[in-house]
Amino acid sequence: MRSALVAFTTLLAASAFAQSSPVGLWRNIDDKTGEAKAEIRIVEQAGALFGRIERRLSKDAKPGAVCEECSDDRKGKPMDGLEIIRHARKAEGKDVWEGGKILDPENGREYTLRLTPQEGGRKLDVRGSFGPFGRTQTWHRVP
Repeated sequence: MRSALVAFTTLLAASAFAQSSPVGLWRNIDDKTGEAKAEIRIVEQAGALFGRIERRLSKDAKPGAVCEECSDDRKGKPMDGLEIIRHARKAEGKDVWEGGKILDPENGREYTLRLTPQEGGRKLDVRGSFGPFGRTQTWHRVP
């Protein structure tokens, strides 16, 4: 009985930790219209986080659209499947992932990235900044 309780407690703790991580599927919301724009899947590879647009949700999303504004290896790549988050790493002693970059495919610019889980991992504050300027969006975990 005691070993079953320990196993159950360990499982709950692991589940809670996983939810406080940015790894998973997220929905971002347009700042101006309040409508869902896309779903982004964040994965961990070799200790760093990467994220791709899994599917675009906005009404004006054109099928087969490519990143025309990108200036690196993503130029001309399809928007669906486009990697927009690269190389974010967990800050030591904090529930924050930083040091990576996030791409805004609408203008082709890359910004310094900071990911901060909120509300037990149900929301994710995504901050992109360029020098002293930046903006934070709140993404919502897709169940």
